[in-house]
Amino acid sequence: MARIHSRSPAHLQQSPAPLTSAGAQTPNAAMTGTGQSGTSATLDEDEVARFAAMADEWWDPNGKFRPLHEINPVRLTFIRDSLCAHFGRDATAPRALEGLTIADIGCGGGLLCEPMARLGAKVTGLDPAQESIEAARIHALAQGLDINYRADRAETLTQEGKRFDAVFALEVVEHVPDVPEFTKVAASLVRPGGLMLLSTINRTLKSYALAIVGAEYVMRWLPIGTHRWDRFVTPDELASACKGAGLIETSRKGMVFNPLAGSWKLSRDTDVNYLMAAARPG
Repeated sequence: MARIHSRSPAHLQQSPAPLTSAGAQTPNAAMTGTGQSGTSATLDEDEVARFAAMADEWWDPNGKFRPLHEINPVRLTFIRDSLCAHFGRDATAPRALEGLTIADIGCGGGLLCEPMARLGAKVTGLDPAQESIEAARIHALAQGLDINYRADRAETLTQEGKRFDAVFALEVVEHVPDVPEFTKVAASLVRPGGLMLLSTINRTLKSYALAIVGAEYVMRWLPIGTHRWDRFVTPDELASACKGAGLIETSRKGMVFNPLAGSWKLSRDTDVNYLMAAARPG
């Protein structure tokens, strides 16, 4: 289990992150495809189109991607500390991830890519939506960050023989038709001794009440139809998919919202939102 430091990497973000959501989240944009028509095991074109249409709002902390801005500090804490624990780095160092290669599948507008680059990592951001990739490139350029953004499939990187120290798939697996197949494709990019980091929503009655009914229909924090409860993935199912892809789960944490404090925190409670780290043996 990665040690969680009290020092949060929230300062690495460019956008403010006030917290208001009660367990819902918006995907980083979708799966592993480009703009081909049709749906495959690792790509749902309807999902790609849904988030491509919102690409101009990626960096608006009060826009349609507000939930991602709100949970980003907690996600970054888990990611940074998991990577540092795995690779023997000092999580408090300003450039704790210096030289590590990272691929972020479904990177959207780059909300995770940019803080990883600020921590010194060499980042490749992959997304099926050209619109999201263009938004990510423009924002990174304005920040003076060198990030390799590609509107392409993870399968393409595999065919190119690419391997990375770490691969991310955050707020993605709940939007793909076949989670085990997607996980195999994403995990194929993890080098021996490397780490994969995932986050998604558990399939529970509590998640239905909070992430769909509450967030989409009552509070309108998310567009209606953002999530399908039948595509939510339990932690055991995700761990099994990782095992089938040759990875071994090393840690899992829940993300919970405290309405009194108005903030998110890492927790043992994985009933709704959760993160997972899985390693490929060296």
